[in-house]
Amino acid sequence: MSEFATVLRSWRDRTTPAEVGLPPGLGRRSTGLRREELAILANVSVDYLVRLEQGRAKNPSPHVLAALAVALRLTVSERDHLYRAAGAAAPSAQVVPRHITPGVQRIVDRLNDVPVAVFTAAHDILLWNPLWAALIGDPSTLSKADRNLVWRHFTSGHPGVTFDTQHEADFAGDLTSDLRAAVGRYPQDAALTQLVSRLSATSPEFRRRWAEARVAEHRSSRKTIANTPVGPITVDCDVLSAPGSDLRIVVYTTTPGSTDDDKLRLLRVTGLQRFSTVGTDPG
Repeated sequence: MSEFATVLRSWRDRTTPAEVGLPPGLGRRSTGLRREELAILANVSVDYLVRLEQGRAKNPSPHVLAALAVALRLTVSERDHLYRAAGAAAPSAQVVPRHITPGVQRIVDRLNDVPVAVFTAAHDILLWNPLWAALIGDPSTLSKADRNLVWRHFTSGHPGVTFDTQHEADFAGDLTSDLRAAVGRYPQDAALTQLVSRLSATSPEFRRRWAEARVAEHRSSRKTIANTPVGPITVDCDVLSAPGSDLRIVVYTTTPGSTDDDKLRLLRVTGLQRFSTVGTDPG
């Protein structure tokens, strides 16, 4: 059996349903994931997964490898080994990281009482919890371009979302500066270079701010989301750095005891019926 088939089977066997938010189920012969469960998590067919584990399917795509790495909660080192064992080049350190590490996944899994999402250094949304989808809208319904926060901000804005006076002036500048810093860290990322080119060709405001050559990181803001099932909610937005990666964990909170806090509590009850599972970027 090939090294790829061996590690794929071994890592499936060690990953418990509880780790990935699944119930244990009945009649389980082992503590690990069933093939059907991993296939659903990685968005591949069960037959294809069987062929991968038996060494009959060759050269899985980088998209499939990335999905398997996230589904199996692999560390960066394990993810890189999975790629190499499959005969693929491991993701370069010169391109924007997209791998959700086990620690980041656990943070999202456990912060279920506040809206939380995970973005890349280029501000592509990768992961979100049900309360984020209930408050902001389901990111999986957006086009691939609109799942980038910077593109969406400068091309279509954020309907139903308003910033306070201080942060409205800062937000666009912070996003542009943060994107410039990412370009400096990941000079070989073609998608990032193309994003800057498309923004420059589309948005005069982006071109003006890009020409300022400011480098900074977006860390916080305050905004009001109007279009929620429970009425307008004002939230504080804080951007946290994920240890050991260049991902951004974005958390929305409300002032304890406030009307906004009461509305967010109500949204947890009334607004989550359509968003019962944690979401991930399908692309």
